[in-house]
Amino acid sequence: MRINLLPHREQKRLARQRQFVTLVVALAVLGVAIVALVHAVLAARIDNQNSRNTLLKTEIAKLDEQIKEIDKLRDQIQQVLARKAVVETLQANRNEAVHLLDQLVRQLPEGIYLRSVKQTDKKVQIVGYAQSNARVSTLMRNIEGSPWVEKPELVEIKLVTMPGAARTEPARMNEFTLNFEIRRAAPAGAPGSPAPAAAKGGKS
Repeated sequence: MRINLLPHREQKRLARQRQFVTLVVALAVLGVAIVALVHAVLAARIDNQNSRNTLLKTEIAKLDEQIKEIDKLRDQIQQVLARKAVVETLQANRNEAVHLLDQLVRQLPEGIYLRSVKQTDKKVQIVGYAQSNARVSTLMRNIEGSPWVEKPELVEIKLVTMPGAARTEPARMNEFTLNFEIRRAAPAGAPGSPAPAAAKGGKS
């Protein structure tokens, strides 16, 4: 009978240890390779995204410049339109002063004398003297019936003494302040001259 005296158990144990170490090393190498591969893929994607972000930033900057140019053009267009509107308004109302003076002559009753006429935009203020309150009322009615002026409003009326008045005229007269507005849109039937309705407020 032969007896094996070699440490076979120890050899098997060492062999298993070597296999385990080899397996661990292989797994470690495989893990490092997987990590390196994932890192490389992610780095490539990050680089690609960074390139896209850079491209987007460049395009956005170009769009911002174009938007600024568009805003400048829009502002210039608005300025041109505003100037055009002003020119059209001036063109449409170039005869406004003529119509105003014409209406003052047409609508002013007998016994009223104007001292001053002041216009601010379409608002007009007149200061004058009247022989009686009825004359002022007549003037206001004439303004209401005029195609070129409207909205008469009596601001003040008071009795004053006129220095150096003629003997045939009363020495005391009514000083009045009256506001009214100019009609900016010409009435129908009167494109270039006062409408026939202006005769309605003729001198009384």
